[in-house]
Amino acid sequence: MQNPSHQAHPFSEGRPGMSRLVALLFALCSGLAVANIYYAQPLLDSIADEFRISHSSIGIVITVTQICYALGLLLLVPLGDLLNRRKLIMIQMLLSVIALVTVGTSSSSQVLFIGMAAIGLLAVITQTLVAFAASLAVPSERGRIVGLVTSGIVIGILLARTIAGTLNDWIGWRSVYLFSASLTLLGIIALFLVLPKHEPKREKLNYTQLIVSVMQLYRELPILRTRGVLAMLIFTAFSTLWTSMVLPLSAPPLSLSHTAIGAFGLAGAAGALAAARAGKLADRRLGQKTTGVALVILLLSWLPIGYVHHSLWLLVAGVIMLDLAVQAVHVTNQSLIYEVRPEAQSRLTGAYMIFYSIGSATGSIASTQVYAWAGWTGVCWLGAGVSAAALLFWTIDRYIHRNSDQ
Repeated sequence: MQNPSHQAHPFSEGRPGMSRLVALLFALCSGLAVANIYYAQPLLDSIADEFRISHSSIGIVITVTQICYALGLLLLVPLGDLLNRRKLIMIQMLLSVIALVTVGTSSSSQVLFIGMAAIGLLAVITQTLVAFAASLAVPSERGRIVGLVTSGIVIGILLARTIAGTLNDWIGWRSVYLFSASLTLLGIIALFLVLPKHEPKREKLNYTQLIVSVMQLYRELPILRTRGVLAMLIFTAFSTLWTSMVLPLSAPPLSLSHTAIGAFGLAGAAGALAAARAGKLADRRLGQKTTGVALVILLLSWLPIGYVHHSLWLLVAGVIMLDLAVQAVHVTNQSLIYEVRPEAQSRLTGAYMIFYSIGSATGSIASTQVYAWAGWTGVCWLGAGVSAAALLFWTIDRYIHRNSDQ
């Protein structure tokens, strides 16, 4: 890593930009932060039983967390373009530790909900880290670095359910949040040691102007609008699979345990890791081709996923294909939008990830409704339809802008 005075940072391996070691640290901290908003999903039964909340109402825990995460994308992430990112990350991570401990030691449902809301709001640290990594990387390696850090995020999302379910079985649901608080403290110490202490001067904007400028980015940057729509569609497909997959796997004739179901997150993580190369392809100006190939793979992935009752191995293959495709498009999206306004990377991140949040929420709601109405076949047709819409949208956009190298 290199600070603005261009003195080699001890972790930069003596060269400009960000070393792989520091990028891996960013990926670990990003994955840990985003996992905090997904831990609750396999814990809902345990939480409901302890606080005597009805099973029909406990889902509000997830809703509150996701709403606050979306608010954080709009209200907190853009601060990276206004304030010193090192201090911003340190403060938010410390507050996150407090929120995690609050949930882990909560004595009432009111305290639990306050803590979960704070966890959701502060989980956007992960996006501040992505924007920071992009600003520290040299332009020729920005895609690779963003891809590596983003891989940590996707793996954090996928493994959160597995980790939470395992710890819940061993020592109770509270241990999940206390364990995460401990890891976050270790992450704070590590980042304190490697983050640059000096940064370039920020734009002279007040907070209101900063938020207004996020809205202006939508108007000024066609690539942000295009890549935002793609993000919304691919994460609708992603959420369609991962929200509803537990339903056929846990029901007869499969009747898999929660631990076995959680293990499918490992297959998804393998796909996410494989897609990290998408950032390198974006650095070589192959982002559009990467997007097209990935969207075709996304569409095709629903074929093996649809045969869940015939072969779990086909499901594993489909999960790997889907996660690889989603990750590849996501990394490419970020690499392309960061190129156009390097000085506004935090605002670009917040503006872009709002589409992600909309897509994730849409997929979660739609998939469970469709499953109740048309079963797993209906869910697969929904996912395939959304994936086809993403491919069609990209094809039309490329046709319209065929002479434009975005």
